[in-house]
Amino acid sequence: MKNLVAFVAILTLLNSCGNAGDRGELVGTNGGKWNPEKPYGMTLVPGGSYIMGRSDQDVANVQDAPTKTVTVRSFYMDETEITNSEYRQFVDWVKDSTIRVKLAILADSYGLTASSAKGSKGGSIGDYAFNDSDPDKMSVYDKYMNDNYYSIGTDDDPYAGRRLNKKIKLIKDPQLYPDEYYTEVMDSMYLPIESSYNGLRTIDVNKLKFRYSWMDIQAAAKAKVGERRDFVRNEEVKIYPDTTVWIKDFAYSYNEPMHNDYFWHKAYGDYPVVGVKWTQAKAFCAWRTLYKNSYIKSKKKGRDQINSFRLPTEAEWEYSARGGLESASYPWGGPYTRDDKGCFLANFKPNRGDYAADDALYTVEAKSFAPNGYNLYNMAGNVAEWTDSSYNPNAYEYVSTMNPNVLDASNKRKVVRGGSWKDVAYFLQVSTRDFEYADSARSFIGFRTVQDYMGIQTTAKRK
Repeated sequence: MKNLVAFVAILTLLNSCGNAGDRGELVGTNGGKWNPEKPYGMTLVPGGSYIMGRSDQDVANVQDAPTKTVTVRSFYMDETEITNSEYRQFVDWVKDSTIRVKLAILADSYGLTASSAKGSKGGSIGDYAFNDSDPDKMSVYDKYMNDNYYSIGTDDDPYAGRRLNKKIKLIKDPQLYPDEYYTEVMDSMYLPIESSYNGLRTIDVNKLKFRYSWMDIQAAAKAKVGERRDFVRNEEVKIYPDTTVWIKDFAYSYNEPMHNDYFWHKAYGDYPVVGVKWTQAKAFCAWRTLYKNSYIKSKKKGRDQINSFRLPTEAEWEYSARGGLESASYPWGGPYTRDDKGCFLANFKPNRGDYAADDALYTVEAKSFAPNGYNLYNMAGNVAEWTDSSYNPNAYEYVSTMNPNVLDASNKRKVVRGGSWKDVAYFLQVSTRDFEYADSARSFIGFRTVQDYMGIQTTAKRK
Protein backbone atom coordinates (compact mmCIF):
# COMPACT_ATOMS: atom_id res chain seq x y z
CA MET A 1 0.00 0.00 0.00
CA LYS A 2 2.87 2.34 0.85
CA ASN A 3 4.41 1.69 -2.55
CA LEU A 4 1.13 2.56 -4.28
CA VAL A 5 0.80 5.83 -2.36
CA ALA A 6 4.40 6.72 -3.19
CA PHE A 7 3.82 5.96 -6.89
CA VAL A 8 0.69 8.15 -7.02
CA ALA A 9 2.55 10.96 -5.27
CA ILE A 10 5.44 10.81 -7.76
CA LEU A 11 3.03 10.67 -10.71
CA THR A 12 1.16 13.71 -9.37
CA LEU A 13 4.42 15.60 -8.91
CA LEU A 14 5.57 14.81 -12.45
CA ASN A 15 2.27 15.90 -13.94
CA SER A 16 2.23 19.15 -12.02
CA CYS A 17 5.75 20.00 -13.12
CA GLY A 18 5.64 18.72 -16.69
CA ASN A 19 2.70 20.83 -17.94
CA ALA A 20 3.55 24.17 -16.39
CA GLY A 21 3.20 25.88 -19.79
CA ASP A 22 -0.59 25.47 -19.79
CA ARG A 23 -0.93 27.23 -16.36
CA GLY A 24 -3.20 24.42 -15.26
CA GLU A 25 -5.82 25.24 -17.90
CA LEU A 26 -7.62 22.85 -20.25
CA VAL A 27 -5.91 23.72 -23.53
CA GLY A 28 -6.07 20.40 -25.33
CA THR A 29 -3.24 18.58 -27.07
CA ASN A 30 -1.40 19.08 -30.34
CA GLY A 31 -1.94 22.82 -30.38
CA GLY A 32 -1.63 24.91 -33.50
CA LYS A 33 -3.79 25.48 -36.52
CA TRP A 34 -4.15 22.77 -39.13
CA ASN A 35 -4.34 23.84 -42.76
CA PRO A 36 -5.68 21.52 -45.46
CA GLU A 37 -3.49 20.87 -48.50
CA LYS A 38 -5.09 20.59 -51.91
CA PRO A 39 -3.74 17.46 -53.63
CA TYR A 40 -1.92 18.05 -56.91
CA GLY A 41 -4.23 17.92 -59.92
CA MET A 42 -7.39 17.95 -57.83
CA THR A 43 -10.10 20.50 -57.18
CA LEU A 44 -12.28 21.01 -54.11
CA VAL A 45 -15.91 20.04 -54.59
CA PRO A 46 -17.79 21.85 -51.80
CA GLY A 47 -20.38 19.73 -50.06
CA GLY A 48 -24.07 20.45 -50.26
CA SER A 49 -27.45 19.09 -51.23
CA TYR A 50 -28.87 18.50 -54.70
CA ILE A 51 -31.65 16.67 -56.49
CA MET A 52 -30.15 13.35 -57.57
CA GLY A 53 -31.84 11.47 -60.38
CA ARG A 54 -33.51 12.11 -63.70
CA SER A 55 -35.23 15.48 -63.88
CA ASP A 56 -36.09 15.06 -67.57
CA GLN A 57 -38.03 12.46 -69.54
CA ASP A 58 -36.78 8.89 -69.10
CA VAL A 59 -36.39 8.20 -72.82
CA ALA A 60 -35.04 4.67 -72.33
CA ASN A 61 -37.74 3.92 -69.72
CA VAL A 62 -35.15 2.37 -67.40
CA GLN A 63 -36.81 3.85 -64.30
CA ASP A 64 -33.70 3.41 -62.15
CA ALA A 65 -33.10 7.06 -61.26
CA PRO A 66 -36.13 8.71 -59.63
CA THR A 67 -35.47 12.16 -58.20
CA LYS A 68 -34.31 12.36 -54.62
CA THR A 69 -32.82 15.20 -52.59
CA VAL A 70 -29.54 14.12 -50.98
CA THR A 71 -26.57 15.75 -49.29
CA VAL A 72 -22.88 14.93 -49.77
CA ARG A 73 -19.82 16.06 -47.81
CA SER A 74 -16.93 18.04 -49.27
CA PHE A 75 -14.16 16.23 -51.11
CA TYR A 76 -11.36 16.72 -53.58
CA MET A 77 -11.68 15.23 -57.06
CA ASP A 78 -9.23 14.79 -59.93
CA GLU A 79 -9.73 17.55 -62.47
CA THR A 80 -9.30 15.00 -65.25
CA GLU A 81 -9.59 11.28 -65.74
CA ILE A 82 -6.47 9.39 -64.70
CA THR A 83 -4.18 9.50 -67.73
CA ASN A 84 -1.96 6.86 -69.31
CA SER A 85 1.08 8.74 -68.04
CA GLU A 86 -0.22 8.78 -64.47
CA TYR A 87 -1.16 5.11 -64.55
CA ARG A 88 2.25 4.25 -66.05
CA GLN A 89 3.82 5.83 -62.96
CA PHE A 90 1.92 3.22 -60.94
CA VAL A 91 3.01 0.40 -63.28
CA ASP A 92 6.65 1.53 -63.21
CA TRP A 93 6.62 1.70 -59.41
CA VAL A 94 5.22 -1.82 -59.15
CA LYS A 95 7.73 -3.10 -61.71
CA ASP A 96 10.71 -1.53 -59.92
CA SER A 97 9.47 -2.71 -56.52
CA THR A 98 9.00 -6.25 -57.87
CA ILE A 99 12.55 -6.26 -59.20
CA ARG A 100 13.93 -4.95 -55.90
CA VAL A 101 12.06 -7.62 -53.95
CA LYS A 102 13.41 -10.35 -56.22
CA LEU A 103 16.95 -8.99 -55.87
CA ALA A 104 16.66 -8.72 -52.09
CA ILE A 105 15.28 -12.25 -51.72
CA LEU A 106 18.02 -13.72 -53.92
CA ALA A 107 20.68 -11.77 -52.01
CA ASP A 108 19.19 -13.03 -48.75
CA SER A 109 19.26 -16.64 -49.92
CA TYR A 110 22.99 -16.35 -50.72
CA GLY A 111 23.80 -14.32 -47.61
CA LEU A 112 24.99 -11.35 -49.69
CA THR A 113 24.98 -7.83 -48.21
CA ALA A 114 26.21 -4.44 -49.32
CA SER A 115 29.33 -4.90 -47.19
CA SER A 116 30.10 -8.22 -48.90
CA ALA A 117 29.95 -6.47 -52.27
CA LYS A 118 32.65 -3.94 -51.43
CA GLY A 119 35.72 -4.18 -53.58
CA SER A 120 33.94 -5.59 -56.62
CA LYS A 121 34.04 -3.17 -59.56
CA GLY A 122 30.45 -3.50 -60.69
CA GLY A 123 28.90 -4.19 -57.31
CA SER A 124 26.51 -7.11 -56.84
CA ILE A 125 22.96 -7.86 -55.84
CA GLY A 126 24.23 -7.52 -52.27
CA ASP A 127 23.74 -3.78 -52.81
CA TYR A 128 20.00 -4.48 -53.06
CA ALA A 129 19.79 -6.66 -49.94
CA PHE A 130 17.11 -5.96 -47.33
CA ASN A 131 18.01 -3.08 -45.04
CA ASP A 132 17.99 -5.44 -42.04
CA SER A 133 20.86 -7.45 -43.54
CA ASP A 134 23.26 -5.15 -41.67
CA PRO A 135 22.05 -4.98 -38.01
CA ASP A 136 24.70 -2.39 -37.10
CA LYS A 137 22.89 0.20 -39.24
CA MET A 138 19.45 -0.45 -37.74
CA SER A 139 17.73 1.67 -35.12
CA VAL A 140 16.61 0.10 -31.85
CA TYR A 141 13.01 0.19 -33.07
CA ASP A 142 13.80 -1.43 -36.44
CA LYS A 143 15.86 -4.12 -34.76
CA TYR A 144 13.04 -4.90 -32.33
CA MET A 145 10.43 -5.06 -35.10
CA ASN A 146 12.66 -7.26 -37.23
CA ASP A 147 13.42 -9.69 -34.40
CA ASN A 148 9.80 -10.01 -33.30
CA TYR A 149 7.82 -9.62 -36.53
CA TYR A 150 9.59 -9.18 -39.84
CA SER A 151 12.06 -12.03 -39.46
CA ILE A 152 9.08 -14.34 -38.93
CA GLY A 153 6.95 -13.01 -41.79
CA THR A 154 3.39 -14.18 -42.38
CA ASP A 155 1.78 -17.30 -43.77
CA ASP A 156 1.17 -15.50 -47.07
CA ASP A 157 4.52 -13.73 -47.29
CA PRO A 158 7.63 -14.86 -45.37
CA TYR A 159 9.31 -11.54 -46.22
CA ALA A 160 6.43 -9.31 -45.09
CA GLY A 161 7.58 -6.09 -43.46
CA ARG A 162 11.23 -6.31 -44.46
CA ARG A 163 12.41 -3.01 -45.89
CA LEU A 164 13.94 -2.66 -49.31
CA ASN A 165 17.05 -0.63 -50.02
CA LYS A 166 15.72 1.99 -52.42
CA LYS A 167 18.75 4.27 -52.25
CA ILE A 168 20.57 2.22 -54.89
CA LYS A 169 19.30 2.85 -58.41
CA LEU A 170 18.26 -0.08 -60.55
CA ILE A 171 20.45 -0.80 -63.56
CA LYS A 172 18.34 -0.90 -66.71
CA ASP A 173 21.06 -1.38 -69.35
CA PRO A 174 21.71 -5.15 -69.82
CA GLN A 175 25.34 -4.42 -70.71
CA LEU A 176 25.89 -2.94 -67.25
CA TYR A 177 24.31 -5.69 -65.12
CA PRO A 178 26.72 -6.21 -62.16
CA ASP A 179 26.61 -10.02 -61.87
CA GLU A 180 24.88 -13.19 -62.99
CA TYR A 181 22.40 -13.02 -60.09
CA TYR A 182 21.20 -9.60 -61.21
CA THR A 183 20.92 -10.90 -64.78
CA GLU A 184 18.89 -13.86 -63.57
CA VAL A 185 16.38 -11.61 -61.79
CA MET A 186 15.99 -9.26 -64.75
CA ASP A 187 15.60 -12.20 -67.13
CA SER A 188 12.76 -13.56 -64.98
CA MET A 189 10.78 -10.33 -65.52
CA TYR A 190 10.50 -10.85 -69.28
CA LEU A 191 8.62 -13.29 -71.48
CA PRO A 192 10.66 -16.27 -72.71
CA ILE A 193 12.82 -15.82 -75.79
CA GLU A 194 10.50 -18.03 -77.82
CA SER A 195 7.67 -15.53 -77.19
CA SER A 196 9.66 -12.65 -78.69
CA TYR A 197 9.48 -11.39 -82.25
CA ASN A 198 11.16 -8.66 -84.30
CA GLY A 199 14.06 -8.77 -81.89
CA LEU A 200 12.00 -7.30 -79.05
CA ARG A 201 11.58 -8.88 -75.63
CA THR A 202 8.49 -7.88 -73.73
CA ILE A 203 8.00 -7.56 -69.99
CA ASP A 204 5.81 -10.28 -68.52
CA VAL A 205 2.90 -8.19 -67.27
CA ASN A 206 1.59 -11.10 -65.19
CA LYS A 207 4.56 -10.49 -62.88
CA LEU A 208 3.32 -6.98 -62.10
CA LYS A 209 1.17 -7.49 -59.00
CA PHE A 210 0.34 -4.95 -56.32
CA ARG A 211 -0.37 -6.22 -52.83
CA TYR A 212 -2.17 -4.05 -50.29
CA SER A 213 -4.45 -4.33 -47.28
CA TRP A 214 -7.48 -2.39 -46.14
CA MET A 215 -9.87 -2.30 -43.22
CA ASP A 216 -13.46 -3.40 -43.86
CA ILE A 217 -15.04 -0.75 -41.66
CA GLN A 218 -18.58 -1.63 -42.75
CA ALA A 219 -18.21 -5.26 -41.66
CA ALA A 220 -16.43 -4.29 -38.43
CA ALA A 221 -19.15 -1.82 -37.47
CA LYS A 222 -21.93 -4.36 -38.02
CA ALA A 223 -20.18 -7.29 -36.36
CA LYS A 224 -21.13 -8.10 -32.78
CA VAL A 225 -17.91 -9.99 -32.07
CA GLY A 226 -14.48 -10.22 -33.58
CA GLU A 227 -11.03 -8.71 -33.34
CA ARG A 228 -9.64 -5.96 -35.52
CA ARG A 229 -7.50 -8.39 -37.50
CA ASP A 230 -10.65 -10.27 -38.51
CA PHE A 231 -11.64 -7.33 -40.68
CA VAL A 232 -8.32 -6.61 -42.37
CA ARG A 233 -8.56 -7.60 -46.02
CA ASN A 234 -5.52 -8.44 -48.12
CA GLU A 235 -5.58 -7.96 -51.88
CA GLU A 236 -3.17 -8.88 -54.66
CA VAL A 237 -4.02 -7.43 -58.05
CA LYS A 238 -2.43 -7.70 -61.49
CA ILE A 239 -2.26 -4.05 -62.40
CA TYR A 240 -1.30 -3.84 -66.08
CA PRO A 241 -4.21 -2.60 -68.26
CA ASP A 242 -5.78 -5.02 -70.71
CA THR A 243 -4.71 -3.53 -74.05
CA THR A 244 -6.60 -6.22 -75.96
CA VAL A 245 -9.88 -4.45 -75.16
CA TRP A 246 -9.40 -2.43 -78.33
CA ILE A 247 -9.75 -5.68 -80.26
CA LYS A 248 -12.28 -7.56 -78.12
CA ASP A 249 -14.76 -4.68 -77.77
CA PHE A 250 -15.21 -4.29 -81.53
CA ALA A 251 -15.76 -7.31 -83.75
CA TYR A 252 -14.90 -6.99 -87.47
CA SER A 253 -12.99 -3.78 -86.80
CA TYR A 254 -9.33 -2.75 -87.31
CA ASN A 255 -8.07 -1.29 -84.03
CA GLU A 256 -4.61 -2.87 -83.83
CA PRO A 257 -2.81 0.52 -83.67
CA MET A 258 -4.68 1.36 -80.47
CA HIS A 259 -3.87 -2.05 -79.01
CA ASN A 260 -0.19 -1.66 -79.88
CA ASP A 261 0.44 1.95 -78.86
CA TYR A 262 -2.31 3.55 -76.78
CA PHE A 263 -1.13 2.73 -73.28
CA TRP A 264 2.65 2.82 -73.46
CA HIS A 265 3.49 5.34 -76.21
CA LYS A 266 4.29 8.93 -75.16
CA ALA A 267 1.99 10.25 -77.87
CA TYR A 268 -0.96 9.12 -75.73
CA GLY A 269 0.47 10.10 -72.35
CA ASP A 270 -2.18 12.75 -71.65
CA TYR A 271 -5.08 10.59 -72.79
CA PRO A 272 -7.27 8.75 -70.27
CA VAL A 273 -6.21 5.24 -69.35
CA VAL A 274 -8.65 2.49 -70.37
CA GLY A 275 -8.67 -1.29 -70.11
CA VAL A 276 -8.59 -0.98 -66.32
CA LYS A 277 -10.86 -3.15 -64.21
CA TRP A 278 -12.70 -1.84 -61.16
CA THR A 279 -10.36 -3.89 -58.96
CA GLN A 280 -7.34 -2.30 -60.64
CA ALA A 281 -8.76 1.19 -60.13
CA LYS A 282 -9.15 0.38 -56.42
CA ALA A 283 -5.55 -0.84 -56.31
CA PHE A 284 -4.39 2.42 -57.93
CA CYS A 285 -6.15 4.39 -55.18
CA ALA A 286 -4.39 2.32 -52.49
CA TRP A 287 -1.02 2.84 -54.20
CA ARG A 288 -1.53 6.59 -54.57
CA THR A 289 -2.24 6.83 -50.84
CA LEU A 290 0.79 4.71 -49.99
CA TYR A 291 3.03 6.68 -52.36
CA LYS A 292 2.14 10.07 -50.85
CA ASN A 293 2.28 8.88 -47.25
CA SER A 294 5.68 7.26 -47.83
CA TYR A 295 6.99 10.61 -49.04
CA ILE A 296 5.52 12.42 -46.04
CA LYS A 297 7.05 9.90 -43.68
CA SER A 298 10.51 10.26 -45.22
CA LYS A 299 10.58 14.04 -45.77
CA LYS A 300 8.02 15.76 -43.58
CA LYS A 301 8.71 14.83 -39.99
CA GLY A 302 5.79 15.43 -37.65
CA ARG A 303 3.31 16.03 -40.45
CA ASP A 304 -0.01 14.18 -40.44
CA GLN A 305 -0.48 11.57 -43.12
CA ILE A 306 -3.11 12.17 -45.76
CA ASN A 307 -6.58 10.74 -46.04
CA SER A 308 -6.96 7.83 -48.43
CA PHE A 309 -7.57 8.32 -52.13
CA ARG A 310 -10.56 6.34 -53.35
CA LEU A 311 -13.15 6.04 -56.10
CA PRO A 312 -16.12 8.42 -55.83
CA THR A 313 -19.50 7.15 -54.78
CA GLU A 314 -22.25 7.35 -57.36
CA ALA A 315 -23.87 10.28 -55.55
CA GLU A 316 -20.55 12.15 -55.32
CA TRP A 317 -19.90 11.60 -59.01
CA GLU A 318 -23.29 12.96 -60.09
CA TYR A 319 -23.01 15.90 -57.70
CA SER A 320 -19.58 16.74 -59.15
CA ALA A 321 -20.72 16.32 -62.74
CA ARG A 322 -23.54 18.81 -62.24
CA GLY A 323 -20.96 21.44 -61.30
CA GLY A 324 -23.39 23.33 -59.08
CA LEU A 325 -26.19 23.44 -61.68
CA GLU A 326 -29.57 22.28 -60.38
CA SER A 327 -31.62 19.85 -62.49
CA ALA A 328 -29.39 20.22 -65.56
CA SER A 329 -29.18 17.49 -68.20
CA TYR A 330 -25.43 17.83 -68.83
CA PRO A 331 -22.40 19.24 -66.97
CA TRP A 332 -22.72 22.41 -69.06
CA GLY A 333 -26.47 22.68 -68.51
CA GLY A 334 -28.22 21.72 -71.69
CA PRO A 335 -30.46 20.56 -73.16
CA TYR A 336 -28.21 20.63 -76.25
CA THR A 337 -24.84 19.02 -76.94
CA ARG A 338 -23.60 21.92 -79.13
CA ASP A 339 -22.72 25.48 -78.21
CA ASP A 340 -24.03 28.60 -79.96
CA LYS A 341 -21.34 28.20 -82.65
CA GLY A 342 -22.44 24.68 -83.48
CA CYS A 343 -19.41 23.04 -81.86
CA PHE A 344 -19.87 19.87 -79.84
CA LEU A 345 -19.33 20.22 -76.09
CA ALA A 346 -18.05 16.71 -75.41
CA ASN A 347 -16.44 13.68 -77.05
CA PHE A 348 -19.12 11.14 -77.95
CA LYS A 349 -20.84 9.58 -80.98
CA PRO A 350 -23.17 12.30 -82.27
CA ASN A 351 -24.48 10.44 -85.31
CA ARG A 352 -25.02 6.81 -86.27
CA GLY A 353 -21.68 5.38 -87.40
CA ASP A 354 -20.07 8.84 -87.34
CA TYR A 355 -17.56 8.85 -84.49
CA ALA A 356 -15.55 11.75 -85.90
CA ALA A 357 -18.29 14.39 -86.12
CA ASP A 358 -16.98 15.89 -82.86
CA ASP A 359 -13.40 15.97 -84.27
CA ALA A 360 -12.36 12.85 -82.32
CA LEU A 361 -12.35 9.26 -83.54
CA TYR A 362 -11.45 7.63 -80.21
CA THR A 363 -10.57 9.37 -76.93
CA VAL A 364 -9.21 12.90 -76.62
CA GLU A 365 -6.69 14.36 -74.17
CA ALA A 366 -8.00 14.33 -70.60
CA LYS A 367 -7.99 18.14 -70.38
CA SER A 368 -10.17 18.79 -73.42
CA PHE A 369 -13.36 20.80 -73.89
CA ALA A 370 -14.45 23.34 -71.28
CA PRO A 371 -14.57 22.30 -67.59
CA ASN A 372 -17.80 22.44 -65.62
CA GLY A 373 -18.56 24.70 -62.66
CA TYR A 374 -16.21 22.77 -60.36
CA ASN A 375 -13.34 22.90 -62.88
CA LEU A 376 -13.73 19.22 -63.79
CA TYR A 377 -13.00 18.15 -67.36
CA ASN A 378 -14.87 15.55 -69.41
CA MET A 379 -17.47 14.66 -66.83
CA ALA A 380 -19.52 13.80 -69.92
CA GLY A 381 -18.02 11.75 -72.72
CA ASN A 382 -14.44 10.74 -73.53
CA VAL A 383 -14.40 7.73 -71.18
CA ALA A 384 -17.07 6.48 -68.79
CA GLU A 385 -15.82 6.31 -65.20
CA TRP A 386 -15.88 3.69 -62.47
CA THR A 387 -17.48 4.61 -59.16
CA ASP A 388 -17.21 2.83 -55.83
CA SER A 389 -20.93 2.00 -55.76
CA SER A 390 -22.61 -1.30 -56.53
CA TYR A 391 -25.44 -1.08 -59.06
CA ASN A 392 -28.99 -1.79 -58.01
CA PRO A 393 -31.83 -0.43 -60.16
CA ASN A 394 -33.88 0.23 -57.01
CA ALA A 395 -31.06 1.84 -55.01
CA TYR A 396 -32.54 5.34 -55.02
CA GLU A 397 -35.60 4.01 -53.21
CA TYR A 398 -33.71 2.97 -50.08
CA VAL A 399 -30.30 4.68 -49.87
CA SER A 400 -29.73 7.30 -47.20
CA THR A 401 -30.27 10.97 -48.01
CA MET A 402 -26.88 11.78 -46.40
CA ASN A 403 -23.83 10.61 -48.38
CA PRO A 404 -25.85 7.85 -50.10
CA ASN A 405 -23.98 4.80 -51.30
CA VAL A 406 -24.50 1.10 -51.96
CA LEU A 407 -21.56 -1.05 -50.84
CA ASP A 408 -22.32 -4.68 -51.61
CA ALA A 409 -19.31 -6.97 -51.92
CA SER A 410 -21.47 -9.75 -53.32
CA ASN A 411 -22.76 -7.52 -56.12
CA LYS A 412 -20.16 -7.53 -58.91
CA ARG A 413 -22.06 -4.95 -60.96
CA LYS A 414 -20.40 -1.58 -60.35
CA VAL A 415 -21.82 1.77 -61.42
CA VAL A 416 -20.11 3.57 -64.29
CA ARG A 417 -21.06 7.12 -65.16
CA GLY A 418 -20.60 9.83 -67.78
CA GLY A 419 -20.73 7.99 -71.10
CA SER A 420 -17.81 7.69 -73.49
CA TRP A 421 -16.40 8.41 -76.91
CA LYS A 422 -18.43 5.54 -78.42
CA ASP A 423 -21.76 6.37 -76.70
CA VAL A 424 -24.75 8.40 -77.83
CA ALA A 425 -25.82 11.56 -76.00
CA TYR A 426 -28.22 9.73 -73.67
CA PHE A 427 -25.33 8.22 -71.71
CA LEU A 428 -23.67 11.64 -71.34
CA GLN A 429 -26.52 12.96 -69.19
CA VAL A 430 -25.51 13.46 -65.56
CA SER A 431 -28.40 11.37 -64.29
CA THR A 432 -27.97 8.35 -66.58
CA ARG A 433 -26.90 5.23 -64.70
CA ASP A 434 -24.99 2.35 -66.22
CA PHE A 435 -22.94 -0.55 -64.89
CA GLU A 436 -20.15 -2.97 -65.74
CA TYR A 437 -18.83 -6.02 -63.93
CA ALA A 438 -15.92 -5.38 -61.56
CA ASP A 439 -13.67 -7.93 -63.25
CA SER A 440 -14.28 -6.51 -66.74
CA ALA A 441 -12.08 -4.07 -68.65
CA ARG A 442 -13.29 -1.93 -71.54
CA SER A 443 -11.78 0.40 -74.12
CA PHE A 444 -14.25 3.08 -73.09
CA ILE A 445 -14.09 2.95 -69.27
CA GLY A 446 -11.54 4.81 -67.14
CA PHE A 447 -11.70 6.45 -63.73
CA ARG A 448 -10.76 9.40 -61.55
CA THR A 449 -10.11 9.50 -57.81
CA VAL A 450 -11.35 11.55 -54.86
CA GLN A 451 -10.09 12.32 -51.38
CA ASP A 452 -12.20 13.33 -48.38
CA TYR A 453 -11.84 16.96 -47.30
CA MET A 454 -10.61 17.31 -43.73
CA GLY A 455 -11.72 20.16 -41.52
CA ILE A 456 -14.67 22.54 -41.55
CA GLN A 457 -17.10 21.64 -44.29
CA THR A 458 -17.58 24.11 -47.08
CA THR A 459 -20.93 24.25 -48.81
CA ALA A 460 -21.72 25.10 -52.39
CA LYS A 461 -23.96 27.89 -53.56
CA ARG A 462 -26.79 26.72 -55.78
CA LYS A 463 -27.01 28.14 -59.30
